[in-house]
Amino acid sequence: MASLRALECLVAVVDCGSITEAARLLHLTQPAVSHQLAELERETRTALLNRRPRGVSLTPAGNAALPHARRTLEAAASAVRSARAVGDGTGGSLRVACAQSLTVPLVAPVLREWHRRRPHIVVSLRESAVLAELLGSIDTGAVDIVLLPAPVPQGYVTSMVAEEEIVLTAPAEHRLARSGDVRLQELDGVPLVHFAPDNGLRDWLDRSFADAGVRPEPVMSTAITAAAPQLAAAGLGVCVTPVSAVSAGLPAAIRSFSPKWVRQLIAVTPARPDPLSARFITDLRTRGVRVPRDVARQLAGGDHDADAHT
Repeated sequence: MASLRALECLVAVVDCGSITEAARLLHLTQPAVSHQLAELERETRTALLNRRPRGVSLTPAGNAALPHARRTLEAAASAVRSARAVGDGTGGSLRVACAQSLTVPLVAPVLREWHRRRPHIVVSLRESAVLAELLGSIDTGAVDIVLLPAPVPQGYVTSMVAEEEIVLTAPAEHRLARSGDVRLQELDGVPLVHFAPDNGLRDWLDRSFADAGVRPEPVMSTAITAAAPQLAAAGLGVCVTPVSAVSAGLPAAIRSFSPKWVRQLIAVTPARPDPLSARFITDLRTRGVRVPRDVARQLAGGDHDADAHT
C-alpha cells in the first residue's frame, strides 16, 4: 500500500514542478524524494511522472492518482487535527450515559456550560434507571462515560464525582414531618412509595432496610425515581430517595436521616479517562450535585441564600 510520505512527495513534485524544489519543500534530499516516487510507481505498476530536463509532468496515470493523493493527505491531516482537538479539549465528541435521576442535578449544569464555552464539542446523553443497561453501554463501547451511584462490580475503571445525601420525603401532615432528622428505624411498618424492579434503587434500598432490620410497608412502586417524591407529597406514603430526585417547590417535608445517609456518585470509563472525558469528569466534580434552595433550607433547618452542593 502506498505510504503517506510517497503520496506527499507526488503532490509536492506536481506543485513545485521539479523534484529538486519538492525536496527543498519537504526538507528531504533529492534521492529520498526520487526513492519515494519510485516506490509509488512500483506499487501502481505504471509511470506517474514524465521526467524531463526542465522538470516533470504527470502521465495519464499520474493525473488519475493526483486528486486521490490530495484527499488522502487532507484526510490524514484532518485525523491529526481531530485527535489533537480532543486531546486539547477543544473539539471532538463525547458520549455520556447517566442514571436517570442524575440528569438534571448533576449533568445538566455541566452540559449547559460546555455548550456555551466549547461549542465545537458534541456531547450526546442517554439515560437509564437500570444498572445493567448503563454498564452494558460501557462494555459495548457505546459510550465514553457512565455516571451512576457506587458500587459497581470489579473490573471497571471508576472516578469519584460527588457525594449525594439520601433523604426522606413525607406528606406535610405525616408524623415524621414534624420531627427533625429521622432515624431509619422509624420507617418500620410505615407505608412506603417504593420502586419498580427495573429501577436499581429498589434492590439497593431493600438491602439497606434489611441491614438495619427495618421493614417498611410498600404501598405502590414507580419506575421513575423523580416520581416517588411527587407521590409521597400526594399522601400515598413516605419515600426514600437521593436528594437529586426532589424537585423545587415540592409541597412535602424533606428530612435528613440520623446518622446522615449519603451515597457516592462515580464516573465509569472503559479505561483511564482520555483528556476530553477527564475534563468532563473534573467539571462534574467541581460543580457537584445541585440541590434546590427550598430543599436545602429544609434539610438545614434554616435559610440558605444560595444553592447547596453535595
